Amino acid sequence: MTMVLEWLDERGSGAEPPAERWVPLLERLLQLAAEEEGIGDGVVSLTFTDDEGIRELNRQFRGVDKPTDVLSFPLRETGADEPAIVWDGDGPDALEGGEPLGDIVISLPRAMAQAEEYGHSPEREIGFLFVHGFLHLLGYDHDTAEREREMFDRQERVLAKAGLTR
Repeated sequence: MTMVLEWLDERGSGAEPPAERWVPLLERLLQLAAEEEGIGDGVVSLTFTDDEGIRELNRQFRGVDKPTDVLSFPLRETGADEPAIVWDGDGPDALEGGEPLGDIVISLPRAMAQAEEYGHSPEREIGFLFVHGFLHLLGYDHDTAEREREMFDRQERVLAKAGLTR
């Protein structure tokens, strides 16, 4: 099983905390979550941003003009006006690691503030947001009480395997 995490820090140089700090943890969580979900190969892109950057994305793509903690942009999802994305794994767009699953964007300042607010470690909060975003890439949602319970149970199983309990 090969899951690849590609990442980018859009906050600019010198931003604290440094994004590199979180990458080993998130690579491990990606492997655990993929294993839990039966995903063999795939590529996930992660962008670290700040509150203003995620606010702009939230406004542009969701019509909500305020910052949030995490956004997910699945490549498997198709809307009524979108053509289905068909990926055969060959040709010039083939990626090491398999099928591109989508993009996750995390506001690091928002994650740090929430970790403090909720009384747990920054690792727990960033891990929670990342796994939450990953499950959205796979089509999970929390728009009903039943679906929320299912999604959050899946998140907690992965986080527990990584030792990131509350």
